Order: sequence, then structure tokens, then C-alpha cells
Amino acid sequence: MKITIHTDGAASGNPGPGGYGAVLESGKHRKELWGGYRLTTNNRMELMAVIAALEALKSPGMDVLVVSDSKYVVDAVEQGWLFGWEKKRWAKVKNPDLWKRFLQVYRKHKVRFEWIRGHNGHPLNELCDQLAVAARNQSVLAVDEGYEKQPETLL
Repeated sequence: MKITIHTDGAASGNPGPGGYGAVLESGKHRKELWGGYRLTTNNRMELMAVIAALEALKSPGMDVLVVSDSKYVVDAVEQGWLFGWEKKRWAKVKNPDLWKRFLQVYRKHKVRFEWIRGHNGHPLNELCDQLAVAARNQSVLAVDEGYEKQPETLL
């Protein structure tokens, strides 16, 4: 089964309150996901959007295309940096908690990435941005424990 996932993340201040949004599409089915955190970074929310979407898939072995405006996420995977970071046991890598979580779910599926320019009129990217901003602006936000409890050198 083919699934297309569109994602975006947002933070107000960096760090600051943040949110992510994702839209999953397969055939005529569509699902929207979002979440917000009281203190986080834009890059963490970009990555969290992909993680949340992949974790929402019900069966392993899916053929997934992730469409993102995050060079941080897309290049880390497509350029192979992520796998080098893993081999070096995450030495001096930012957001190792999320990258480890990403790899667990990434390896359950056949995932490809496509980078698109953000805020460029792409309807589903714009929707993901709106979801991320709305999530960030909620009155009650979750704690991004991976961010708030990491040593300063890893942020």
C-alpha cells in the first residue's frame, strides 16, 4: 500500500513553544495529526512530524513517500548523515532521542523523502503549517522531555 505523508513543524522562538502537523494520504483515505510542546525547537518539530506520522501507520512494510520542507530531516536521511551519526553512537549529534525513535519506525517501512520549498503555495504543506501553528498555540502544551532534559551540548 502506498502512503504519502506531508509534514511541517513550527516553533515560536527557537527554542520556544512548538508544534508539528502531518497529513497522511492513501487512496481516498486521509488523516491529519498534530501536537504541541511548551519548549522545543523548529528542527525537533520537523522531525517529530515525520515520527508521529510513521508511528500512526498500522501495518509494517508500507511504501511511504514523506514530503517535507525540512532540509534538516530530508538531507539527514537522503544524504546518509543519519546512518553515520548512528555508527558514531550519536557523538555530538543534536536531537539523538528523536533520531533514535525515528530509526525504529523508519526501519519498519520503505520510506523515501522528497524536499519541497516551504511557504510556496503547496496546499498540503500549507495545511501542515497551519496544523503545526495551531498545535503550538494551544493553551495546554506537552513537555518535550527529550529537549528539556538533554545536556545543553546536544541541543
